[in-house]
Amino acid sequence: MSKMTSNDYMAREDKYGAHNYHPLPVVLERGEGIYVWGVDGKKYFDFLSAYSAVNQGHCHPKIVNAMIEQGKKLTLTSRAFYNNVLGEYEEFVTKYFGYDKVLPMNTGAEADETALKLCRKWAYMKKGIKDGNAKIIVCEDNFHGRTITIISMSTDPDSYGGFGPYTPGFVKIPYNNLAALEKELQDPNVAGFLVEPIQGEAGVFVPDEGYLKKAYELCKKHNVLFIADEVQTGIARTGKMLACDHEGVRPDILILGKAISGGVFPVSAVLADDDIMLCIKPGEHGSTFGGNPIACKVAIAALEVIKDEKLAENAERLGEIFREEFRKIKSDMIELVRGKGLLNAVVIRNQPGKTAWDVCIAMAENGVLAKPTHGNIIRFAPPLVITEEQLREAIGKIKEVFKKFE
Repeated sequence: MSKMTSNDYMAREDKYGAHNYHPLPVVLERGEGIYVWGVDGKKYFDFLSAYSAVNQGHCHPKIVNAMIEQGKKLTLTSRAFYNNVLGEYEEFVTKYFGYDKVLPMNTGAEADETALKLCRKWAYMKKGIKDGNAKIIVCEDNFHGRTITIISMSTDPDSYGGFGPYTPGFVKIPYNNLAALEKELQDPNVAGFLVEPIQGEAGVFVPDEGYLKKAYELCKKHNVLFIADEVQTGIARTGKMLACDHEGVRPDILILGKAISGGVFPVSAVLADDDIMLCIKPGEHGSTFGGNPIACKVAIAALEVIKDEKLAENAERLGEIFREEFRKIKSDMIELVRGKGLLNAVVIRNQPGKTAWDVCIAMAENGVLAKPTHGNIIRFAPPLVITEEQLREAIGKIKEVFKKFE
């Protein structure tokens, strides 16, 4: 049998898989640290990090070994029984982030759904809102996942179009707009404000300095829960452990996913204090795989790597270099460079034959993988284990691509 080519692999996915993604035409088979290799042997810098899930680098040996060792002992008990690993993880993660309790789930979308349920339950049990009347404020251009409830709060037609009827109970306001938030908080039926500290999928939209702190203070004033979706911005990506840490904000409900497992296993978590978390009673929420022994061991190892290897500090320092170098590029195609830590975006002036997609294709040919979002924005988010030398080498390759388009 002849060896399969990249085109063969892509054709097979196209034939047998749902067409719900539009990947770059690159077929990967191996990853290590900041690099991935295609089936044709070509080596790439990974500047997407699986949408910031692989902050610790591909196949980090400590995290992979934690998965293998636990996988040999016990993989799944469900929550019908206790196991000897879940409590260890729960103690570790709550102390790590400074909360009373954690509710473990698997994916970011599940964690968001969990936070929404927690917020509503708290509203009825603690705030005294009449059952069924709770409202949650969300931001335009948000991205929290793809479930029916989450797309019900989306303003992106690609996310919600053709999937109604939609879940009620959400109030949409412009992002980075404190006046709009303050106005909606006057409603006594508002229970929570769900926000991304930086809107990742919207193109790494960084709000004004002080926005998160003031939004948090407004929520406190009106007895409304401040809920931070740090699935993409958390776990050292922006140069602090959490993006909220840049402004000293401690969310009432913290949502984590992606890099909490280093991209090795699906793990997500919702953290809150007892006053909120204990509103949910046995039988009211759960997940067969949530908090399984492998997930727990993987998450502990992944979070230890972040601190042991000082990845937040690395992201902070190298992010400054990335933005500084990019702002030096003289190209009519580049409209704007923005970001925090190693979560950055370049806004492209799309022209025929010179779109963000064209740039990403050319970068892949030159050995750097990144992906456009919203048509004209390229997100750059390498694994946080990248060194300055590696970063500068990759930036050199990216600069070569922009020169070719001149």
